[in-house]
Amino acid sequence: MNKHFEDARYYLKRAGETATKGVREELEPVEERFRELTGKEEEPEPSRLDAVKADLKELQGKAEGEAEQAIADAREKIGTYRQKEETEA
Repeated sequence: MNKHFEDARYYLKRAGETATKGVREELEPVEERFRELTGKEEEPEPSRLDAVKADLKELQGKAEGEAEQAIADAREKIGTYRQKEETEA
């Protein structure tokens, strides 16, 4: 892609991000007032500890799956080896 188009795409992306931040900043007081009037509080962001716990839970699931697969593969190889030994004997 032409370098000029790459530059233009980059600056358009940055302009969009900056505009989004500006709109959020401008609407923040309106949102706070709306929540105050309706009695709806903003959802709290998950704490860092909650995020770490979620990551650990995901890693645990992956590790368990990989361990089960490794055991299944090992059993299959052992079975194949035993069959081979029986046919040769």
